[in-house]
Amino acid sequence: MSLVKEGYKQRLIDKRIEKYLKIFGAVSIEGPKWCGKTWTSLNHANSVTYLTEKSSKDMAQVDPKYIFTKDRPQLIDEWQVVPEVWDAVRHECDSDHNKGKFILTGSTSLEKTEDEGKVYHTGTGRIATVRMQPMSLFESGDSTGEASLSLMCKGEIKDGFVRKVELDEIAHLIVRGGWPENIETERTDAGIIPKSYIESVITKDMHERQTKKRSPVKMKMLIRALSRNESTVVGDKTLVKDIEDYENGDELIESRDTITDYKKVLESLYLIADQEAYSLNYRSSKRVGKSSKRHLVDPSLCCASLNLTVEKLLNDHETLGLLFEALVERDLRIYADYLGGNLYHFRDNASGDEVDAIVEFESGEYAAFEIKLSDGSIQDAINSLAKFYENVSKKPIYMCIIVGHLESVMVDPKTGIYIVPITSLCP
Repeated sequence: MSLVKEGYKQRLIDKRIEKYLKIFGAVSIEGPKWCGKTWTSLNHANSVTYLTEKSSKDMAQVDPKYIFTKDRPQLIDEWQVVPEVWDAVRHECDSDHNKGKFILTGSTSLEKTEDEGKVYHTGTGRIATVRMQPMSLFESGDSTGEASLSLMCKGEIKDGFVRKVELDEIAHLIVRGGWPENIETERTDAGIIPKSYIESVITKDMHERQTKKRSPVKMKMLIRALSRNESTVVGDKTLVKDIEDYENGDELIESRDTITDYKKVLESLYLIADQEAYSLNYRSSKRVGKSSKRHLVDPSLCCASLNLTVEKLLNDHETLGLLFEALVERDLRIYADYLGGNLYHFRDNASGDEVDAIVEFESGEYAAFEIKLSDGSIQDAINSLAKFYENVSKKPIYMCIIVGHLESVMVDPKTGIYIVPITSLCP
């Protein structure tokens, strides 16, 4: 019997964990803190060991086998606290051909200069690794699911009313984010948990398992710069200039090397979710942009670092539009991963033609998406996708416009482009 807690909301990743436990000796679940790794793992486990507890940590440091139980799958939470656990788990998986012995969770990747040396084997063939994200709107119950990415591939989406969504609800979903503990929080308090997250990153998390001392002030500056440039394609040089323009104080980040170093810390905490460029034969492939689109793992972190509220977003249409794009692309990243695919963006550097999001499916086919906050911009999005379709050699299996302020699922009669509210989207 699993150890799942009362009130647990099913996650899309549950099916993959269930499948992998039948194939591999162990499953390692990576992802940012507070995204629900432990609760989801308990849904599949029959025993649990928390390495954040001193007694368990002490026993594991003497010999990891001391913490192993007979009730499998056994969840070992935050295994990286004692890196030697990884090889002990791998060795236990090698002892026989039984599957589904362990579930490992981790919120911080290992520091190369120290702890990586304590892991001597990758675990290939024994330990499957999966990446977990914050909740999508479909998982949190904020999307009705009428517009399925996979059903669009088959042309099986029908027109119809979904529900009325106002911009203040969209702004709330951005500020609240996809943190499971925040889903039922009162709207007036929705920004508290993301702000606490940022504070934890700056004061505590950025120092965990790191051998190099870094400045909390500089990290805070970087997070704010990344937040101000959310959903844009900018280089580190632009981030440095942004910090110089917006920040006051003696501890400014002065070089791209420093930016890179501090970004690696955020990557080790699974807080960076940049969207890579998609390579296509589009007129001249030499003109296709290769820069990634900037993203934090959840747009609520941008709001928290910039002190943005629902009211402030509603009075700043440009920022609301960029963070709405981030919200949509967070969900598309989760849905693409569930379907065995990947999320990209596309840009022709010469003409400026671009597509907000490209979902490449496991089959190699892809879909092209434009993202618009309100229905007043739908025609511009149709024109943009139609131009893209005309100029690209390998045609998308379908094209879609995802809108915030929209009541119905629609299909453009001339182009066949789907037009769907974000609150109707699902994999």
